Amino acid sequence: MAVIPVQLAGRSYNVLVEHGLRDDVANVASAFLRKDIVPIVADANAKAHHGERLEAALAAAGRKAAWFEVASGEASKSWQGLQELTDWLLAQGVERGDHVFALGGGVVGDLTGFACAILKRGCGFVQIPTTLLAQVDSGVGGKTAINTAAGKNLIGAFHQPALVLIDPATLDTLPDREMRAGYAEVIKYGILGDREFFDWLAENGQKVVARDPDALVHAISTSVAAKARIVAEDERETSGARALLNLGHTFGHALEAETGFSDKLLHGEGVALGMVLAARYSARRGLVSDEDAALVARAIAASGLPSEISQLGLDCDGRKLADHMLHDKKMESGTLPFILLRSIGAAYLAKDVALDDVASFLDEQLQ
Repeated sequence: MAVIPVQLAGRSYNVLVEHGLRDDVANVASAFLRKDIVPIVADANAKAHHGERLEAALAAAGRKAAWFEVASGEASKSWQGLQELTDWLLAQGVERGDHVFALGGGVVGDLTGFACAILKRGCGFVQIPTTLLAQVDSGVGGKTAINTAAGKNLIGAFHQPALVLIDPATLDTLPDREMRAGYAEVIKYGILGDREFFDWLAENGQKVVARDPDALVHAISTSVAAKARIVAEDERETSGARALLNLGHTFGHALEAETGFSDKLLHGEGVALGMVLAARYSARRGLVSDEDAALVARAIAASGLPSEISQLGLDCDGRKLADHMLHDKKMESGTLPFILLRSIGAAYLAKDVALDDVASFLDEQLQ
């Protein structure tokens, strides 16, 4: 079993990675099972695929699951969804010392984490992420949020889980498109800070997407360890280190907004294309070579992820995409920082980017 510690002052926790871990949840998470009834918030698909096995694992330890089912999709991360969940948790008698389990992808993790952050001023939760994207990104680090009409993840809190249990076997039922979308967050760690990992993925990325067990465990563990180091250095994104995790996200969120945060463009797909755009914009500014930017694009395209805006069939110009960025929660004093590259494996926070220049760049990419 791989054990990756997330070292935070007074609130450190472990991320466990092992095939078959869902069947041993009552043992590895025993410290967080105070009562006979265990509240579990689950994505409808995750419950259908993994619910019976999780129930059986809990039953073997004399525990019974109480389920709150969340509809798949970003629409569940809403004020209404938050109210329904918190009302249910209160009806279940959840106390501050209890732990709520979150089974599913990033939507379930974000919603459950935020509900636990505000319920009785904070109770604990355990993450059991069942998508690759959640396993390597949203399931670790404590960012929780819901969406509003003004934008994505604008209402939320930093609230760390007590434990994260990653069973790569849960990915066996994940649709191929979702698997590729999660892979975007894996290759992100190589592009932003680990050229050796990027090169390894260039050779083995298709094995990861194909769910090769050894390749998958290595990719997940390396990604989680990278995120754990960054979160430990900058938990609340105040020093700039954690901001590096937003590589590709500023461009990606603009594309997601233009496509209505719909299935037309999954989050991971937006991030993948956003990283290509960040690399090309870095080359445009003379920070990296055109060859490095092309290498990033090829590595992303090789995994089946979008690498060209033209693939989305958008009917807009660069200014409209740049205007979506005005709602980015990282905006400060009218300036939006961008994560750019000095080389593959060396990202940095740029605070001198003009949105007019970004709009012109995007016009070029849309041609």
